[in-house]
Amino acid sequence: MEEAPLKFIETWNEWGKYAAIFFIAFALLRTIIHFLKLLTTKDSKTKYDYISENEITALWTSTILFLIGVSILANAFISQIGVFWFIIRGFVTFVVAFLLGVVASNMLKFYYPFSLEKRLKKLRFKPRISPKTGKEMKLMSEDEEDVYLDEGMQAEEHVFSIDYDVWLDEETGFTKIEKYSGHLHATECPECGYQTFKVIKEDVIRKPTSDEDGELVKYYECGFCDHRSQSTHRIGQLVIHEKASNVSMG
Repeated sequence: MEEAPLKFIETWNEWGKYAAIFFIAFALLRTIIHFLKLLTTKDSKTKYDYISENEITALWTSTILFLIGVSILANAFISQIGVFWFIIRGFVTFVVAFLLGVVASNMLKFYYPFSLEKRLKKLRFKPRISPKTGKEMKLMSEDEEDVYLDEGMQAEEHVFSIDYDVWLDEETGFTKIEKYSGHLHATECPECGYQTFKVIKEDVIRKPTSDEDGELVKYYECGFCDHRSQSTHRIGQLVIHEKASNVSMG
């Protein structure tokens, strides 16, 4: 009666090792591909977008694959054990892997964003090089950049949905405009201190015109402790002008 279960365990030991190697190798490969992409991407804005959109997902995927591989490997060297203990051992391994997964998830969700935001900020404000002269370009201030943005771009900035950075080659007049989400990333929660405080809603109380400022209310919520708050912001008057020449979108 024990022959079939023991045969099953022998088969599991053989194929489990291959499955474990596959998952672990796939996890390492996923991580390597991600960081190779970063190393081979020279443009700061392109690198910023890639990190912002992919890094946490890539690390989480690799973590899950690695935990699956290690769990299988931990149960792929079983001998002289019945089906009952085989199931118990597998269940315990699953629970341990699940708890490790929860820890990893919390690290990526609540702690990792601190270092990620520092890297993104460094990339965003790293001096751009002009393709015309090969020299560093100047980052325009909020007041200076409006002349290079059309009315639609200004409106997006005024309601905080989009933020534009304008880089200027002062020697040739060449400009590069880079587009960023106005509230894509979480900030530090004033209640719990985690980097989980996000804008969840915006209401334009009064729209701006060319003669009058507007007003906007932003509603925040913490993804960790559920702390909520709101703030009121002035929306500057629209500046009507002719679109500047030599402008390129980055």
